[in-house]
Amino acid sequence: MRSWDVDDLMLWDERIREKAAQFGLDCFPQVFEICDEDQMLGYMAYHGMPAHYPHWSYGKSFEKLKTTYDYGVSGLPYEMVINSDASVAYLMRNNSLCLQVLTIAHVYGHNDFFKNNFTFRHTHPELTVANFKSRADRVRRYIEDPAIGIDKVEALLDAAHALSFNCRRNLGVRKLGEAEQRARAIDAAVPRHDPYPDIHRAPQLPEPDLRRVPLEPEEDILLFIRDHNPYLASWEQDLLTIVHEEAQYFIPQIETKIMNEGWASFWHHRIVTSLDLPTDLQMEFMVHHAQVVRPHPGGINPYYLGFKLWHDILRRCENPTPEERERYGGPCDGMALLFRIREADRDASFLRQFLTGRLMREMDMYEFAPEDDEYVVQRVADEDDWQHIRDTLIGSVGMAAFPVIRIDDADYDGARKLHLTHAYDGRELELGQAEKTLGYLHQLWGRGVVLDTVLHDEPVHLVYDRDGFRPERAA
Repeated sequence: MRSWDVDDLMLWDERIREKAAQFGLDCFPQVFEICDEDQMLGYMAYHGMPAHYPHWSYGKSFEKLKTTYDYGVSGLPYEMVINSDASVAYLMRNNSLCLQVLTIAHVYGHNDFFKNNFTFRHTHPELTVANFKSRADRVRRYIEDPAIGIDKVEALLDAAHALSFNCRRNLGVRKLGEAEQRARAIDAAVPRHDPYPDIHRAPQLPEPDLRRVPLEPEEDILLFIRDHNPYLASWEQDLLTIVHEEAQYFIPQIETKIMNEGWASFWHHRIVTSLDLPTDLQMEFMVHHAQVVRPHPGGINPYYLGFKLWHDILRRCENPTPEERERYGGPCDGMALLFRIREADRDASFLRQFLTGRLMREMDMYEFAPEDDEYVVQRVADEDDWQHIRDTLIGSVGMAAFPVIRIDDADYDGARKLHLTHAYDGRELELGQAEKTLGYLHQLWGRGVVLDTVLHDEPVHLVYDRDGFRPERAA
């Protein structure tokens, strides 16, 4: 199937890069690597990274991916691209020339998004590859240390991986330091100035407990354990730091999956259709593009949903219907608006602002749920229910799929038990997963752990201590 050489790819890359610049894309320098199937499977197991620390779960992931690929159950991605400066992308060696052209254009869309979307600004892309290599070297040193060894390292990494996404989600909001939290607690205990003290009774504000740890509920669970469990060795603290830092690197990609894939698909379509491809390549491109942005029955294809949304925003801005003109104004500079949205939003806000009932009906969106042994459609995107379906979708994208759990007391019952609270939003925790996760938390903390949540509309404590796991009814 291959009908190209490296010189062909370099020529097309130059043409695509020029088009991207003409359209206003602002990209990091781009590096492409050509790889075969086994190499691509390895990059997939390592989340696209050219280097990563060893852990049994990555080997398991590789074997699972390879088995499903060898038996034709799943395919391979056309490309992979990582958020780094310079950006690194991998192209499949056996892809046709047309498919390479499409994926190169797709990569430049991702590249622009990584460089400009606000959620990626803390990731230090210029250090991405070096940081992953440094962490891999540190983990290997601990494994090779006869006083530590692979068993201890993997046991701690197992626990850390299970808790890695129990952390702050909105990194655009600065986290207060301990001194600032103390100042805020003291300030909150001081009565506000009352211009009519003779009329009003002075409020009785509670004294702040400045000895409480943490002073304010803490979402960064791994970092809290690292900083407050005095029995952890330095190598254990370092491993918790490594896992936390890597989770922080991947959170923006989780938070912008629909926007990012839709943006890359929007631009690969716009760039390639402007290249005046030969007829045979043009027909092949149309087939591959349709495969990328096709809907997935019974699920959400982020490429499809994002592609449709970006196009609909552009249409709504440049060629609004009378109803849209009355509601939103217009016409306006659609491309300028797209670039502003690309910079300032994540999936949740993107869907909340721009996923309309009109577009949902066009995409035949609906909500279904299990009932007995079948799945039953509960809502369709009509005038009554489209907003409910949209809100359900928003509640499942990005980090919203992970429960919000915060530490609020590191000395619960005066026995150094760790007390946590689940921010219950109507979705109950799955007890089997909760048991495993609290077991890992107990392992890292070294004392009992208590999690407050809601099961069957009743408040409960989920306890994990030396006697194991058990739910207890809250008083």
